[in-house]
Amino acid sequence: MNHYTVGMAGHIDHGKTTLTKALTNIDTDRLKEEKERSISIELGYAPLVLNDEMEVSIIDVPGHERFIRQMIAGVAGIDLVMLVVAGDEGMMPQTREHLDILRLLGIENGIIVVSKVDRIDEEMRELVELDIRDSVEGTFLEESQLFFVDSVSGEGIQQLKDGIARNLVGHSSRDASGAFRLPIDQVFTVHGQGTVVRGTVYEGMVKEGDVLELLPQRIPVRARQLQVHHQSRETGRAGQRVAVNVGGVSKEEIKRGDVLVASGHYETTETIDVALTTVADLQFTLKQRGAIKLHIGTAEVYGKIVFFDRNELIEGNEELVCQIRLEESVVTRRGDRFILRRPTPTETIGGGKVIEAHGGKYRFGEDTINSLREKMEATPEERLYQLLLDKKLLAVKDVSKELNMSDDDVKELVSQHDLLFRLPTGELTSESVISTLKGSIKTELERYHNESPLREGIKKAEIIQGYEKTYPKRLVDWTLAEGTKAGYLDIRGPFVALKGHTPHPPEHWVKRVGHVLSSIKLEGLQVTAVQDHLAAQQIPQGLHEELIFYFHQQQLLYQLDDKLSIHAEPFRKAVETLYKQTDALFTLQSAKEVTGLSRKYLVPFVEKLDKLGLTLRQEQERKWRVAEVENWLYN
Repeated sequence: MNHYTVGMAGHIDHGKTTLTKALTNIDTDRLKEEKERSISIELGYAPLVLNDEMEVSIIDVPGHERFIRQMIAGVAGIDLVMLVVAGDEGMMPQTREHLDILRLLGIENGIIVVSKVDRIDEEMRELVELDIRDSVEGTFLEESQLFFVDSVSGEGIQQLKDGIARNLVGHSSRDASGAFRLPIDQVFTVHGQGTVVRGTVYEGMVKEGDVLELLPQRIPVRARQLQVHHQSRETGRAGQRVAVNVGGVSKEEIKRGDVLVASGHYETTETIDVALTTVADLQFTLKQRGAIKLHIGTAEVYGKIVFFDRNELIEGNEELVCQIRLEESVVTRRGDRFILRRPTPTETIGGGKVIEAHGGKYRFGEDTINSLREKMEATPEERLYQLLLDKKLLAVKDVSKELNMSDDDVKELVSQHDLLFRLPTGELTSESVISTLKGSIKTELERYHNESPLREGIKKAEIIQGYEKTYPKRLVDWTLAEGTKAGYLDIRGPFVALKGHTPHPPEHWVKRVGHVLSSIKLEGLQVTAVQDHLAAQQIPQGLHEELIFYFHQQQLLYQLDDKLSIHAEPFRKAVETLYKQTDALFTLQSAKEVTGLSRKYLVPFVEKLDKLGLTLRQEQERKWRVAEVENWLYN
């Protein structure tokens, strides 16, 4: 199944919403004011069923000039655009601005739809087509197929569906192998479920239960449930419209423009180096450090533009490199597309792509311009770094294929740079990938130790599973092994912990936990329920299960059944006494005579000996396993 997003663009009242309904049978105008005014204010979404091999989402973007920011958020990340032009009006100013924005966002795949054809005759159709062809000459839509439709009667709708399917066949779905990233364009609450965010997955995959991060706030969240167009899914992938029920955050903490990402894989930035292409008809001069509004992903952030080769931008239709300094943090990476607009008077300045997501402070002059252009053109080394950042771990042959380089050239490139290296498996990765993974594991363990100080650590299998969507298992395995060699990780059986971590009760409960253990010790072998001791010390119910697990894991107590546990000291003394005062084979009766225990305590006591491997039951008798007992008691 290939996943695609198709966007609508065009002037207000040119029939985009009606066309969406004709294609999908869904009315995307959901707000009261949208229905009253018959205009789209917010983005609308609907699933388009074409065939069994394609899953397509349609985005209906507002056409009114006042809602241009929603339009930009909607078309960012689409695979195909339908430029909608009303047959009785033709190309309008807003249509041309939308076309400019699409071009600047790097959209290269599109078709043209002439709507409301019931209002024009055959002769007018020819004139409308000529007008449109003239308007799109020199753009990515120059050779695009043109469809005439009437959304009310259904004329041309099936032909349009067929055309969309033909256009998408062979068009690659978005790459789902990278780290998950979903720019949020809607956030709401569902009664009984909590906070839900929605957006188009830019890259990577997400599945139910994944630990994610909300940026730029850096709030850890968990993906509780996923839906694609109101249908529950276990996973969501690049190219899909996905709604994520997120735990650990309220609706009030999220806004459009925030980004949901795989935990530990993305950074925020306020300074971006960019390659900017301006619109042809720039109306106003843009001064050095002039105010701008950046649209990137679904974010809309104010800032200022910094030139390094001029003090003002006067003429349009120019390509230049410059820097954007923002008032708020955004999430982006090299190659992301953006739009720049002037806050006041409002106009689209231009758009382009990110050269460097974390720009520095540079001197004014030609040297900086040359340096930025070099970054833009990207050396093989930089391309390899970026590829490994995306893929994490690759065989030499796969790198060769991706970068169109020979195996020998790739190996030579790796040998020349310390930050590029080969694992024992022969696969390639980078210091940046390893450093990020190490840092993420450390952070996760620090959080876990803080939240669950009673626990030994996180199970190694859980760590590997938590990263498997982003990092290959063998890379996580290798990183954990390297962490133990480097001395900052400790692998204890199935558990992974930070070096030096020792399970311990929360600091403010240490004394009361000590009282619990002392009181259980005083009871000897005939104990009462552990929960009763915990309650007597007024330790919160929510801590009981964790504390009991801690007692057993650290062998401070030995569990007899669901409620009863004996303190380690009297338990060991009782075992030693029983071992010394019985024969190699002993019965329950002989054990009772030695311990003095009633059947209520005696039966679980001797069964615990079986579970510990100290005895072996043989019908009505038990046999001491001498070597095991000696080792358990005295070593």
